Amino acid sequence: MTFVDYLYQLFVSFWGTVAFGILFHVPPKQYVACGLTGAAGWLVYVAMMQAQPSTVMASLVAVLPLTALARLFATRRKAPITLFLLCGIFPLVPGAGIYYTAYYFITGQTTQTMIKGTETIKIAGALALGMVLVLGMPSKLFQPFHKAQEPTK
Repeated sequence: MTFVDYLYQLFVSFWGTVAFGILFHVPPKQYVACGLTGAAGWLVYVAMMQAQPSTVMASLVAVLPLTALARLFATRRKAPITLFLLCGIFPLVPGAGIYYTAYYFITGQTTQTMIKGTETIKIAGALALGMVLVLGMPSKLFQPFHKAQEPTK
């Protein structure tokens, strides 16, 4: 994969995430933060797929910085984490896996249904596990840094 390919994927994941934010009525001042969250997660996913081609492992590793970034944006911008987390996770959600599982089920391809369905459930579980791991971290790690205020007299 070339550097231009990475830039293209970064661009598409950023704007895809922003479009998802628009669809879900995210306040316009949060668009860039949402886009950065989704782009960061996708960039880690693509890098992991190059190093270790396992969609489940790549999804787990990619959701960790994505969730940390969403949590950081939420505390710094004093906004709900769901604004950044739901939009940011959009590129990683196994939508094609869900589609193909349903397609194979409807067309009676039982073996393919089981294979694709199992993989999709593993990816969804990896995403949930990664989010739980980061959301379980102490909140002090994500608090904004403030200058010490002088005591008032």
